[in-house]
Amino acid sequence: MSGDATEPATEAFLAHRNLLFTVAYEMLGSAADAEDVLQETWLQWVKANRGQVRDQRAFLVRITTRQALNRLRTIKRNREAYVGSWLPEPLLTVPDVAEDVELAESVSMALMLVLETLSPTERAVFVLREVFNVDYDEIAAAVDKTPAAVRQIAHRARRHVNARRPRQVVSSNEGRAVLESFQRAVETGDPQALLGVLAPQVVLISDGGGIKHAALRPVTGAERVARMFAGGMGKLEGTITTEPTVINGNPALLVRLDGEIDGIMAISVQDGRIAGLYYVRNPEKLSHVTSATPLTLH
Repeated sequence: MSGDATEPATEAFLAHRNLLFTVAYEMLGSAADAEDVLQETWLQWVKANRGQVRDQRAFLVRITTRQALNRLRTIKRNREAYVGSWLPEPLLTVPDVAEDVELAESVSMALMLVLETLSPTERAVFVLREVFNVDYDEIAAAVDKTPAAVRQIAHRARRHVNARRPRQVVSSNEGRAVLESFQRAVETGDPQALLGVLAPQVVLISDGGGIKHAALRPVTGAERVARMFAGGMGKLEGTITTEPTVINGNPALLVRLDGEIDGIMAISVQDGRIAGLYYVRNPEKLSHVTSATPLTLH
């Protein structure tokens, strides 16, 4: 196929690329897998009879959803053998994403972990309906179900997620203020300062993937988490520095050891304190953090 023939296809695909990437990422929790899905979507798009496509956005979302569903069923089996706790691959996002409260929550580490507890089809339906407001007929075509079945799946998935998602919407300003307090506490190693910023039932989840040291199971409780930070940071050989950033549309710390990226610490906030800490140290998940171009998830 000539370059002239593919140019309109390229323009249409690029116009919707950020949307397609976000759909795939929210379904898979992996930027690398989402990129692979986009490549597969592109290959199907250029082969399609585009003259018969009435709604390019809907058609592309349908392809992306089907490809992501196929991949999700495979990687769910692989994650059962993952060493320690699994966290989504963190994404460096533009600050504007944090201003879109609904979008920021939908890609937050906290909600992404809740989405992991859904079946592949439930996850696809929830993401398309609740995050992107795709109509039931379009979702039905994407997941090979009837619209009536999709409505039932959406209701079940919504109820499941709402029972587990954070109940408080936090402004970007409040999130940044809590992060600043946490950063000072981490850098000084002051256990009392840490206790002051952690919620009593805070949960720390760390992901080393068997490559870097990390707690194999979640750590719960402010005192346990504070002790773990004070002890763990003290054992690292080298100079630790932290820098605020925006990960998955939410405040986070980029942690460096002797100038090299050691990991990302994302937070979730409730009632002015940190309720969830998500520390990704697995180097295989940090490539999109080192990218010079933060992502716009729209």
